[in-house]
Formats: sequence, structure tokens, C-alpha cells
Amino acid sequence: MDKYYEENPIVLDYNTEREKLAMPEYGRNVLKMVEDVKAIKDRAKRSEQARAVIRVMEILNPQVHCEDNWEHKLWDHLYIMAGYELDVDSPYPIPSPEQRTTKPDVIPIEKKPIRATHYGRNIESIIDLIASEPDGEQKTAMIRSLAMYMRQQYLIWNKDSVADETIFADIEKLSDYRIRVPEGLTLSRISSDTNFSRPGMNMDFALGRKQSGNNGQRRMFGRKGNQKR
Repeated sequence: MDKYYEENPIVLDYNTEREKLAMPEYGRNVLKMVEDVKAIKDRAKRSEQARAVIRVMEILNPQVHCEDNWEHKLWDHLYIMAGYELDVDSPYPIPSPEQRTTKPDVIPIEKKPIRATHYGRNIESIIDLIASEPDGEQKTAMIRSLAMYMRQQYLIWNKDSVADETIFADIEKLSDYRIRVPEGLTLSRISSDTNFSRPGMNMDFALGRKQSGNNGQRRMFGRKGNQKR
């Protein structure tokens, strides 16, 4: 047995010593399939096998169905793994290496400083939205819901209890006093010992509410009857 292994040594092939994968999510077995497809001389058979590889890629990554144009993306990935050297009948335009190396457009970032970092930038957008609302019961409900959320944010960074008046004063200040908190407005009691995780409120509702109308307002801030707990 020892003589056999001397004549036939086991060679371990480590991935770290192999060429880097262009699409590591598919693994080396799929890459080997792609290389085999490229070696087929008959174009019709080559195209048929390419479609079979696409099916394997789809099975290995079922989450791809959640994306738009998922089949188009699979074909693009196939060409990438083939080094853009695959001549088959594709239902989509053949991608080019330049398309993959092109940098995406820079997302513009608002440079305006955050006035109250412990509340976050989106709070200012919500305050602007509420400030534009006409006075009335709906606006009062919005102010109360905003104040409760701001108090939770405050207690994340400051474990001491915070008075309602402090939160109300912050709302008025951040709104440049366009919002006046109604007299007598109070918030439900929250223990200062509560360990808050970051609230899951969707802070994009400031934009979504404009599209959803009054029904969206009621969903986000609650009906009048739900203001008291």
C-alpha cells in the first residue's frame, strides 16, 4: 500500500491556489460546465448546452427570481464566466466587459448638517411635512406620534428619563417654530429603565404619505380614537 502511494501521490488542489472565480456564487463546477460548453464545436449543440447551464444556475440560486429581469442576468453571468468568449444563440444582447467595469453614477448625498444627530436626518424631513399641515386634530395626532418616536430615539442615547416638554421643545426648535405643540398634549408613560432597540418605524413614510393620501395618514398615525392608551 505504501508503495502504491509513493507511485501515486495524492495531490490536494486548494481553492486558494486556483484562479479567482469571476462569479464565485456559482462555484467551480458550473465554471467547468461553461468551459465544456465552449469546447463544443457544433453551434446548435453548444446553444442547447448553454441553456442547460442556465437552468443549473437558476436551480443553484433560486433567490434570483426575486430580481427584475432575472433570466437576462443569468445569461449575463454565463457570458462573464465564459470570459465573454461564448458563441451561442442567446435571447438577450451579448454583454461587454466594459459594461461590468463601468462605475455606477454617484448617488448625490445631502451635505446639509444634521441639526440633532440623536434623532437622525429623516426626522427633519418629517417635521417639515407636519409643519405644512393645517392645524387640527390630524396634525395634533401627527405631532404626538412624532414626539413618541423622538422620545424613544432620545432614550437610546440617553438612558435618563426625559420630560415631555423637552421633546416638545425640540420639535418646535427643529421646525424653526413653525410647529407649536398644543397645550395639554402629553405622551404615554415609558419607563426610563426600558432597554430600547432601534424602533422599526419606516422613516420613508414622509414621502410615501404624500402619495397615499389621507388613508395613509390614518395608518401611520392612528385614528383619533387610538390616541389614548
